[in-house]
Amino acid sequence: MALDGESTSIAAARAFTARFLAQAAAEYGVTAGRQALADAQLVVSELVTNSVKYAPGPCAVRLEITGGRLEVTVWDTGTSLPEPRPPEPGRVGQHGLEIVLALCEDVEVRSAPVGKRITARAVLTAGPADGSTGRDGSAPAGWHKAPQKTGAETA
Repeated sequence: MALDGESTSIAAARAFTARFLAQAAAEYGVTAGRQALADAQLVVSELVTNSVKYAPGPCAVRLEITGGRLEVTVWDTGTSLPEPRPPEPGRVGQHGLEIVLALCEDVEVRSAPVGKRITARAVLTAGPADGSTGRDGSAPAGWHKAPQKTGAETA
């Protein structure tokens, strides 16, 4: 789903996620419980919010279900690759990646020819994955920054 990068993109992406999962259930029998649906919408919302806040211009959301897992990919025009921060309860805001990491099994960040892609994978039929947040300052479990690639790569 292509989005214009404006603040209305966040709600549009959440609605797109709900429609996608409803269609997957109706057409393919892939069901997500209420909590899995809420978690999926929250992951999409946090990733698109980061795109709207930190990347100029449009963004796009791609959803795919494979083996009982939802793969959420958000592309935007920002060139800066995000780094997870250690938890800081007193910090106001900037907890989006912490939330995504807590809800997903795996998160990968890649540079793209224009901008970047963030892909998060979450189980549809169970509760949140191990929410390890790297309290020692290391990268949280499930965080992967892909090596820089040379040559053409599609978004």
